[in-house]
Amino acid sequence: MEQPRGTKQKKSCQKNVFIILGFLFILAIITIITVAIIQNKPLEKNVKYGIVLDAGSSHTNLYIYEWPAEKENDTGVVKQVDMCKVDGPGISSYYKEPEKAGLSLKKCMDEAKGVVPENRQRETPLYLGATAGMRLLSMVNPGLSDQVLSSVENNLELYPFDYQGARIITGQEEGAYGWITINYLLGKFVQDESWLSFFPGLKGSETFGALDLGGASTQITFVPENDIESPDNSLHFRLYGRSYNVYTHSFLCYGKDQALQQLFASNIKPTDTILQDPCFNVGYTRNVNVTGLYKNHCTAAYRKSLNVTNVQVIGTGNHDQCLQNVLEIFNRSQCTYSRCSFNGVFQPHLQGDFGAFSAFFFVMDFLKLADIKNPKSLEDAKETVRKFCSRPWQEVKVEFPKTKEKYLSEYCFSGTYILSLLEVGYGFNSTSWDSIRFVGKISGSDAGWTLGYMLNLTNMIPAELPPSRPLSHEGYVALMVVSSLVLVAVLLIIWLSCCKEKCLEKGII
Repeated sequence: MEQPRGTKQKKSCQKNVFIILGFLFILAIITIITVAIIQNKPLEKNVKYGIVLDAGSSHTNLYIYEWPAEKENDTGVVKQVDMCKVDGPGISSYYKEPEKAGLSLKKCMDEAKGVVPENRQRETPLYLGATAGMRLLSMVNPGLSDQVLSSVENNLELYPFDYQGARIITGQEEGAYGWITINYLLGKFVQDESWLSFFPGLKGSETFGALDLGGASTQITFVPENDIESPDNSLHFRLYGRSYNVYTHSFLCYGKDQALQQLFASNIKPTDTILQDPCFNVGYTRNVNVTGLYKNHCTAAYRKSLNVTNVQVIGTGNHDQCLQNVLEIFNRSQCTYSRCSFNGVFQPHLQGDFGAFSAFFFVMDFLKLADIKNPKSLEDAKETVRKFCSRPWQEVKVEFPKTKEKYLSEYCFSGTYILSLLEVGYGFNSTSWDSIRFVGKISGSDAGWTLGYMLNLTNMIPAELPPSRPLSHEGYVALMVVSSLVLVAVLLIIWLSCCKEKCLEKGII
């Protein structure tokens, strides 16, 4: 039986409407999603760079950092992309031939030219910060110190970077910048706990304290629980909307190299050409030129007239005697404050967790005492150092053939000195020892003062919280898609309703 003409027209009309609506529906979805993705697609990578030279007492390191330009004031985006160790000693060692100080940097500066893209070099800030070695030279002979810095500046200005100058930073600055570096990399300034997994078992610390050990000085910096009695040891920071009252002190002459010089200066006898030294492994020998031993600011207190120019140091590997000798350089008999570390310097009660870096890490890592996942107790650390000191030098040399002899020979002293500094000097005990973590790198960046120095000079850490978008990129896209689908659905319903009425009217007619 043939269908009525009106019925056929009605079905045909409905079919055409649904085809058109379906096509428009699909087209609308594709268009909205495409526009949203294109609109929110991250811009082409725009990277900025910064270079910092750490001119320490024993050597110089060059660090190159990079960060996304569009996130310059966000935390956790700066990362270290290269590190170059300058050949030779620290720049302060070139005081007799200052022109060589600048020339020594050439190899690493040429490497920096290869790392930083050519189109970014002119805008890349270049800094050099000199630490305790140059502080000592400046105290003894300011003129020579200026000549060394001038040599450095003359050479750095030859490179196509935005040279910002070379200067001697204070011990207080060194401690503060190290503290900034540690807490910046851990995301502590914005209470981001994402990196705390780096330190298993450590939760809830507001900020980390910083323990730094170089060749000529050592720094301790942390946020104490109570007021800081000594204004000279107090710093105030306002970072990401929060205020921090920070305790910091730098002990010049208590880096591991200068501490060893103090021991030599105190133990060498005026006429003896041999020094039996308990802080070196038995069987080890070293010739020490003592002509200028007491010209150093750090050894002046032990000044005596020597009738010899060279002394042969012979190791006896006696840890207990070494410990006694080391403890003698810490003066804990005088304190005009409620509490002191040593040499009459105020120090509040230790608070929170600490990251120990630079020579703290290198020495303890060699002695296998820096394992974060399996930390050793203070007593275990003492026993490890005691056993190492008792080993014959020849045995140690055979086991570590690739380690530079100067460093290898001093691990007995360095291990003993570090434990003494932390326990007797700073006041860590068997309980608080667990709060120390010896760290070399955090998230690929070296722990040290250089990153904090660059962040401060480039004003990359704002005093207040930087503005942030209300939604993430993914959240924005999702919201756009859902909203668009709802809009399309509403339009379709209205359209279908209208078409249905029109079709019905045609069918009736």
